Amino acid sequence: MKLPRTALLLACAALLLRCAADPTATSPRPPTAPPAAPLAAAPAAPDTAALLARLDAALPADRLIEWRRHLHQHPELSNQEKETARFVAERLREMGLAPKTGIARHGVTALIAGGHPGPTVALRADMDALPVTEEVDLPFKSVATGTYEGRSVGVMHACGHDTHTAMLLAAAQALMAVRAELHGNVLLIFQPAEEGVPAAEQPAGAEAMVQAGVLRDPEVSAIFGLHVMAGLASGQIGWRRGPLMAAADRFEIVVEGRQTHGSKPWNGIDPVVVGSQIVSALQTIVARQVDLVREPAVVTVGQFEAGVRNNIIPERARLVGTIRTFADDMRDDIHARLKRTAEQIAAASGARAVVTIERGYPVTRNDDALVDAMVPTLVRLAGDAAIETRKVTGAEDFSYYAHEVPAMFCFLGITPAEKLATADSNHSPRFVVDESALPLGARALAHLAVDWLAGEQARVTPPAR
Repeated sequence: MKLPRTALLLACAALLLRCAADPTATSPRPPTAPPAAPLAAAPAAPDTAALLARLDAALPADRLIEWRRHLHQHPELSNQEKETARFVAERLREMGLAPKTGIARHGVTALIAGGHPGPTVALRADMDALPVTEEVDLPFKSVATGTYEGRSVGVMHACGHDTHTAMLLAAAQALMAVRAELHGNVLLIFQPAEEGVPAAEQPAGAEAMVQAGVLRDPEVSAIFGLHVMAGLASGQIGWRRGPLMAAADRFEIVVEGRQTHGSKPWNGIDPVVVGSQIVSALQTIVARQVDLVREPAVVTVGQFEAGVRNNIIPERARLVGTIRTFADDMRDDIHARLKRTAEQIAAASGARAVVTIERGYPVTRNDDALVDAMVPTLVRLAGDAAIETRKVTGAEDFSYYAHEVPAMFCFLGITPAEKLATADSNHSPRFVVDESALPLGARALAHLAVDWLAGEQARVTPPAR
């Protein structure tokens, strides 16, 4: 409908007066969402509550710290966890278990068989360390060294896998104290090589464990895992439905130009300039070409190698980087855009770009129904400190298990509140763990297994008449 000119002018004047009084009046305000209802703790049945109390009483908190410190002081790189695996197997045998060893090189599994028939739930921990030289002055500081990509390096549990292994051992001992009452089984998975290995050693880690059949003998119906996180307050447990951690892919772009003297660039084709144009253009894939409202994405160039002298335009340049995505179709789309961008920019300058993209870990995706069923367990353990966390663009090979069976992966905070603003991140040589948080992580693993088995038992048991 059109307004007469006089009415339109009056309406504009009124709007200007209203804007002067309220500068936000021309911008519609989004409706305020009602506050989310607080999550309720799992109402454990009387029998289950008593079982959980006995489980907690059996948790070896002192040995948990002892085990963690031993593992921290004796780290081993991916696919080199021989002594770590031996240590784990010895502790499991002391508990009365019969571990299987040598799976996917150094993986270890053990089955806690419940006293009653039922399904099998799995708990997973990773065991490998990183090529990082520790800079934290601890009584149990790592001074270990190893060989990584042909170089001698320091070795450190800079990601916290020593805590994961120790927490799962502690959960195992607690579960053994109540196994006669379990309706089903708990499979313990101690996994090597989460941090990745050279192409010649692939498949490895979780992918190799899955290929070795760890989820099939016996058949696993659900799996849980957790990861310690610097920057998350000690005592907090972070959970999320759906995508939690990103898929991580590696790309390499080799720009082939034509070498010439640096004083006569017109006689050659400069791969450094072409590579620089490619680096800049790749940023527009995320900034201008994909729907970031739907899911976040990252394209990062981490290496740019070219040339040997100041006055020689080289023959080639090499760019290496990473792609992080949370949806499979966006992953494929970004791969195609990256390849097309590099090739066409190079061609426009008379150069050639050879693009290689290696698909890495898939998206770590939590099963919605499993999360909904198990969050009350975390709330019972941590209260308001059980929080819904945001997505993390880091990657985790727990994703391979989650592609096979319903899975739930959580974060455990290990940073004291007063250090949240200054804590160094996972993978830092100054990464520090607040050990007081570790018993909560061990309890979380054990409680998730017990509650899941109890829930499955309730689901299949006919109601009393």
